[in-house]
Amino acid sequence: MQQWKINLAVLWVGNFLVMAGMTMITPFLSLYLQQDLGVTGEHRISLWAGLIFAANFVTSFLFQPLWGKLSDRYGRKMMLLRSGFGMSIVIVLMGMATSPWHLLLLRIANGVISGFSPAAVSLVSGGTPKERMGFAMGTLQSGATAGTILGPLIGGLMADTFGFRPIFYMTGTMLFLASALSGFMIKENFDREAAARKPQASLLKGFRNLMRIPQMPVLLSITFLIQFAMLSPMALIPIYVQQLHGTTENLAFWAGFVGAVTGLSNMVSAPVLGRISDRVGPKWILLVSLIGAGLMFIPQSFVGTVGQLLVCRFLLGCFMGGLIPTVNALIRRYTPDGQDSRAFGFNSSALALGNMTGPVTGGVLSGLIGIEGLFIMSGLFLFATSLWTYVMLIRRDGGFSAGSERR
Repeated sequence: MQQWKINLAVLWVGNFLVMAGMTMITPFLSLYLQQDLGVTGEHRISLWAGLIFAANFVTSFLFQPLWGKLSDRYGRKMMLLRSGFGMSIVIVLMGMATSPWHLLLLRIANGVISGFSPAAVSLVSGGTPKERMGFAMGTLQSGATAGTILGPLIGGLMADTFGFRPIFYMTGTMLFLASALSGFMIKENFDREAAARKPQASLLKGFRNLMRIPQMPVLLSITFLIQFAMLSPMALIPIYVQQLHGTTENLAFWAGFVGAVTGLSNMVSAPVLGRISDRVGPKWILLVSLIGAGLMFIPQSFVGTVGQLLVCRFLLGCFMGGLIPTVNALIRRYTPDGQDSRAFGFNSSALALGNMTGPVTGGVLSGLIGIEGLFIMSGLFLFATSLWTYVMLIRRDGGFSAGSERR
């Protein structure tokens, strides 16, 4: 097997385990706070759960550019192993927490040392043949999506079987093994001596240099807008399912099913759309996916049954598979050699910013426009982003196969 395919397979597993580990605590976080860490009162439990859940994204947003810079200096594999082994230790320590403060500080630390996924994207993009880039990015994204979907499900099942604390120990162990596998199996063509001879710009100067590339601010803003639009209604979907279902019988199952079906179709469609983008060009796939996702949000405001909502969410996931992987492929295309890890680091920060602001904004606006209005708002956001993509990435470059592209 070619080395780039080995790297892709190993990092698919790593991406799956990292995202599963980060989302595995979601179903039982409030129960863990209540039963194991002694937090009482519904308001205090909700407050601590919100802070602990958000802490990871806040520090991840702040530190991703730093790890991207160091990745360009010391290599992607080193940053990959730093993050993987570091998170495995932190997650094990979460199982030893004795107060909510311990868990909060460990989630903050987890966000600081995170960076496995951007390092994986950079490593795969650096070793994959140009003509297979779309397929590789889509496949890698499907691993992260699978982990995000199955993490809460696995966490919930394991909590019922083993209790809360063993989940952290098992997750940390799996991350450690995945990192060790990456250390043995992954090979990277990186000349550290050549990288050391290159002048190293500060984070601010590096950001300015990247922003001088006309397409880069557009791609970072597209990443933020995609995550913002996708996550704005996310927290309120279980309530919407309850309204549509009309009874509490099997409510948890249907709410979980609605949440999972989008990820399942995303996981399947991402490699397929990536393969198509290798033939027709990533700009086509990005534009069509943005318009299609926007179209799939609008009907969710007018569904009358959970079944109709499931169909809309499944089709939404099919188009989502062509969004972030395609943006990653375009970032690699436009970024000069030696700066790609830094570019992926800044893009990861844009992703985290969307993860933070989307649900908060959705929660604030839901009181004014309802969840139905949030679906329409998300659809309009994606339509606006598709127009922004056409004007700034397609028309300005001279079309879908412009000769002005770097790669």
